[in-house]
Amino acid sequence: MGNYESLKIKNQLCFPLYAASKEIVKLYYPYLTALNLTYTQYITMMVLWEEKRISVKELGAKLYLDSGTLSPVLKSLEKKGYISRHRLPEDERIVIVEITIEGNNLRESASEIPEKLMRCTALSHNDTVVLYTLLYKLLDNIRDAGNGEEK
Repeated sequence: MGNYESLKIKNQLCFPLYAASKEIVKLYYPYLTALNLTYTQYITMMVLWEEKRISVKELGAKLYLDSGTLSPVLKSLEKKGYISRHRLPEDERIVIVEITIEGNNLRESASEIPEKLMRCTALSHNDTVVLYTLLYKLLDNIRDAGNGEEK
C-alpha cells in the first residue's frame, strides 16, 4: 500500500486557498448586491476605475480571466451602462473597454467596501501584508511557470 499522506485534504495548499477565496467572495455578496454587481463585475470595475480604458486582452490578463469568462461580464456591464466597448479602427481584432460616466460614478458607492471586508477578515495589518505578498508571489510563480520560466 502506498503513502497517501499527501492526498489528505489538510495537506493540500489548494484547499485553504479555494475555501478562503470562496468565503471571501461570500462576504462581498451583500455589499455588491446593493450595487447590482457580481464579484467578477466588481473586480472588472476596479480595474476600469484605475485604467479608464483598456483592451479586453489586457483586462483578462490583469484579472486572470479568459475571454470566455470575461465576455459575458463585459456584456452585462455594458447593458447596465457602466462600460462601452469598441474595436480599434486600425486593428479590429483589438476590443477596447472604456468606463462610462455612470460607471465611474459607481466608484463612490463602492469606496467603503474594501475597508468593510478587511474588518470581516479580522487579520492584523501585518498579517494582511504578508498574505497579500505571498499570494502575489504565488500568482507570479504560477504565471511564470505557465510561460515556461523556472524559479
